[in-house]
Amino acid sequence: MADRVVAAVEGQGDPAPRPLPEPAVAREWLEAMLLIRHFEERAGEMYAKAKIGGFLHLAIGEEATIVGAARAMRDADYLVSTYRSHGHALARGTSPNAVMAELFGRVDGCSRGRGGSMHMFDLERRFMGGYGIVGGNLPIAAGLALASQYKGEDAVTVCMFGDGASNTGNFGETMNLAALWTLPVLFLVENNLYGMGTSIERHSAQTDLSKKAEGYGIPGTRIDGMDVLAVRKAVGKGLKKAREEERPTLIEVVTYRYRGHSAADPEVYREREEVEEWREKDPIESFARRCVAEGVLGEREVQQARELAEEEVVRAVEFAEASPEPPLDTMYEHLYALTKYPGGWYAVDERSPEPHRGEQEAEMPAAARELAEAGAAYAEQEDDAPRPNPAIQGDAQEGHIQDEAVNAGEQGALEGNG
Repeated sequence: MADRVVAAVEGQGDPAPRPLPEPAVAREWLEAMLLIRHFEERAGEMYAKAKIGGFLHLAIGEEATIVGAARAMRDADYLVSTYRSHGHALARGTSPNAVMAELFGRVDGCSRGRGGSMHMFDLERRFMGGYGIVGGNLPIAAGLALASQYKGEDAVTVCMFGDGASNTGNFGETMNLAALWTLPVLFLVENNLYGMGTSIERHSAQTDLSKKAEGYGIPGTRIDGMDVLAVRKAVGKGLKKAREEERPTLIEVVTYRYRGHSAADPEVYREREEVEEWREKDPIESFARRCVAEGVLGEREVQQARELAEEEVVRAVEFAEASPEPPLDTMYEHLYALTKYPGGWYAVDERSPEPHRGEQEAEMPAAARELAEAGAAYAEQEDDAPRPNPAIQGDAQEGHIQDEAVNAGEQGALEGNG
């Protein structure tokens, strides 16, 4: 197990340590990672207290991947993430208050309380959301990059997705179009070694995910996702290539989540010793120790950063609890629906030539009601006769079903005339 962990992270790129940034930058990066860590820990507590509903996917352990990528981006660049998206929103500048309120399902949330944990969104900061469908964000990222290219914008789209998403059909289709159209997009696969509860060796034939797009002409590289400096440097290079050459790249960031896939994950698929090995590589503590050791930050500054993060999270919980829930009469607002009616449709009934709102069955058109009643009446009829087989007897709708008795009679007549 230890060999597997070490091999996954080490042996890539320049072994020499990367220089630390200026003190003010180093402190900001540390504060950003600490904010995500404290936020996620408190979100887990609130979920256990039933303050948060639905699913909850925490990124504890993956802070360097998130912050390193976000700090390499410009404000005009787009970021698309997965359903594990709280930290991404925070790293792009979304207020902790708005993110926590969204988790609570309140109106002051960044998605007005309608998205929850998996659907954070902040257009102002060009954070284009988390997505609940594995791999569903890949073609959306390609579309954003195509829009930037079409409009002549100097913007790059960064698409972050998990190792499991690299097995989806969307992955291959998106890589093909991104390479074919030379889109300004950077694909960053957050490889935390597990697709839900399935280890990468069991779900991917190619375990070096940086090679998965080579067949489409997209170069790839693998880096240590527990090192914020390594992530920042690699993403910066990829963004430069996308911006100046309009060439997509793929970066595999090997990282690890210290908690389960979701808050409901019993984690029976991995040993406790493996988690402890990765905790020794904690991206926040490693960065903080090095900053102190090299005199970039002092112990007091590190402690102040921890306290600041905790204070922000406490205020975020208080804000979320004070924020009202969305009124029920706004349920159909802010929905994407092509309809002549105000608001959206909760469901569509297309069982008749006149599609209508599925939630308004009592007001269905006459044609739809007639067909529904006829179908119900037919279903109540007893029919002991065997159903016709269209493959043998033809299609009933085309009038080709032949009566077996008639067929038998005609066959006998033919035989009698022989």
